[in-house]
Amino acid sequence: MAKDVSLPGARHDRAGIGAHWPTGAKLFLILSAALLPLALFAVYATLQTTRVAAQEARARLRVASAEASRTLAIELVGDTRALGAALKALARDPNDSPSCARAQGVFAQQAATGARFLIAARDGRVLCGGAFDGMATARRPELTSTPTARLLPGKGLAIDMAAPGGSSYASALFPVDFLHAISRPSGFGQPYAATLTDGDAALSLAELETASPLERRDTIRNDLGIAGLSLEMQARGAPISSPTIVALMLPLMMWAAAASIAWLVVDHLLIRPLRALRQSVATYAPGEEIDARIVRGLPAQEIRELGDTFRAISRTVAIHEAGLAEGLVKQQKLTREVHHRVKNNLQVISSLINFHARGAVSAEAIRAYASIQRRVDALAVVHRNHFAEMEENRGLGLRSVIGELASNIRATAPEGSSIGITIDIDPVLVSQDTAVAVAFLLTEAIELASSVDPAAQLRIAVKPAEDPARAVLRITARALVESDVLREGMTRRYGRVMDGLARQLRAPLHHDPLSGAFEITVAITGRE
Repeated sequence: MAKDVSLPGARHDRAGIGAHWPTGAKLFLILSAALLPLALFAVYATLQTTRVAAQEARARLRVASAEASRTLAIELVGDTRALGAALKALARDPNDSPSCARAQGVFAQQAATGARFLIAARDGRVLCGGAFDGMATARRPELTSTPTARLLPGKGLAIDMAAPGGSSYASALFPVDFLHAISRPSGFGQPYAATLTDGDAALSLAELETASPLERRDTIRNDLGIAGLSLEMQARGAPISSPTIVALMLPLMMWAAAASIAWLVVDHLLIRPLRALRQSVATYAPGEEIDARIVRGLPAQEIRELGDTFRAISRTVAIHEAGLAEGLVKQQKLTREVHHRVKNNLQVISSLINFHARGAVSAEAIRAYASIQRRVDALAVVHRNHFAEMEENRGLGLRSVIGELASNIRATAPEGSSIGITIDIDPVLVSQDTAVAVAFLLTEAIELASSVDPAAQLRIAVKPAEDPARAVLRITARALVESDVLREGMTRRYGRVMDGLARQLRAPLHHDPLSGAFEITVAITGRE
C-alpha cells in the first residue's frame, strides 16, 4: 500500500480545529456523536424484541393450552365412557361383577390421587365403587344419561349421570391434584395459572402469583367437549417497562464508553496484554503448553512473569495429564475385560442349565430348570444393558431392560404356555443395583402369575411418581387377583423372595387383591 505523505500535515490541520476547546467538551461531542445512534438503535431494538417476545410467549401459551386441554379431555372422556358403560350394564343386571371390575380397573390408577366413583341404585343401594364426599344422590331428579359436571371448590370435578329409565345413577370425583397433574403441559417451563370453568363456576387448578403491579397476562381458553367444561390458562406476557429500562441503562452505557476512552492508556498497557494472556489460558487444553512467544510479546514485566508462571503450571499439568491418560486407558481395558468375562460366564451358565434341562425326564424338573434359567437371563439382561451404557455412565434404561426381559421370558416359556406380556414403560434411568432388583422382582411376579394361570396376560407399567426422584412400577394380571392358588404360591415360594427384593429397593410392595396388581416405587437417576 502506498504511503500518504500529506497525512502528517492533515493531522496538524485537524488538530488546529478546536485546539482551544476544553478536553471535556471535545470528549462530550465525540461521545455524543458516537453514542446517539447507538441509543436510538437500542430503543428500536428493545421495542422490537419486546414485541417479538410477546408474540412468542402467546404462541407458547397457545400450544401449551391446546396440549393441556386435549390431554384433560381425553382422560375425562375415557373415564366417563367407562363409567357410563358400567352404569348401563349394572342397570340391566345389578350383579354384573365383571362390569364393576372393569370400572374399578379404570379408576385404579387415579385412586392414588383421590379419584373416586360410585354406582348406586335409585334406593341408595351401592352397586359398585364407594361413597365419597360430594357424590350425587338419588334425590336429584335432573340426572339424565348425559353426563353433567359440578365444580366443587377446593375438592375437584364431579361428573354425574343416570341410567336410561332412572333405575340407577353414577357419580365420579376427580380431585384438583389429579386434574392439575393430567393437564400439566410438557416442555412448558414458565409459571402459569390453570382454571377449569363451567359457565360462571370456576375451579382453580394452578395459581399464578402477581410478580409486579405492571405485569401483563395472556389468557387462552379451550373447550373440553364434555359437559360444557372449558380449561383456561394464563401466563405472564412480556414486561411493559422496557422503555424505562432503556432510559435507565442509556446513561450507564454513555458512562462506560467515556470511562473506556479515559482509560485508553491503561487498556493498551495492561488490559490488552491481560486479555491476550487470559485468552491463551482459556484456550489451554490439558496436555498442552502455553506458547512462549505469547509470553515474550507482553509489554509489562509483571505480566510476563505471570505468563511464565502459567507456562510452568501448564507444563506440570501436561506431565500429569499424560500419566492420567495412560492409567485411564489401562483401566478401561481392564473394565472391558471384566465385563466381557462376566458376560461369557453368564452365557456358559445359561448354556449349562439349558443342556441339563434337555436331559431332564420329569416335567417338574424341566420347569425348575426353566425357572432358574429365566433368573439367570434376567441378570444377563441387566449386565448387557449396563455394559452398553458404561461409557456414558447415565444409568440403565428400564424400557430396554424390561423389554428384553419380557422377550426372553416369552421365548423360554414352556410348550403349551400362552403367557402374554404388555409393557408401558416411561423412558427412565436407574442404577445397576435397582435394575437387578427390578428384573428379579418382575421374574418372580411373572412366575407367580404363570403358576396360577399358564395363559396369564400381564401388563407391566412404569410411570412417574409424586417424588421426582422415583417412579412407580406396576404389574397387573387377572391371575394375580386374590385366590387360594395365589395365596399358596406367595406363602410357599414367592412371597419371601418378593419381600426381600422390595427391601432391596427400599420401598413397600403393595398388592391390590381386587385388580390383581403389584405396585412398588423405585429410585431413578434421570430420564432418557
